[in-house]
Amino acid sequence: MEAAGGGAAPDCIGLHDFSGQLGEQRVHFHAMRLQDSLFLWVGAAPALSSLAVAMCNPRDSVPVSTSLLGDPSDTASACLAQRLVVTKRRSSLVCGLQKSQGCSGE
Repeated sequence: MEAAGGGAAPDCIGLHDFSGQLGEQRVHFHAMRLQDSLFLWVGAAPALSSLAVAMCNPRDSVPVSTSLLGDPSDTASACLAQRLVVTKRRSSLVCGLQKSQGCSGE
């Protein structure tokens, strides 16, 4: 893994950029630590091309998600965001992977 960026004081925003190989695919990560939350972006290119967010739904076991940036018909980012929320119960994921690189089923 290659890393760039650095840490910050506890009351500041912490940024960390890194990349690595996932099989034959180069994957880029951008993590931003805020006071009570974590922003994580994952992408095939080091540019924010797709943006989705998900959160727990008090009325349903399936988290709600939406695409904020990019092609709304490509649901890979929203699907990955939902999966992270189900796993962590309070997180959201922002992702920039193409549909073929994202989740393959619901």
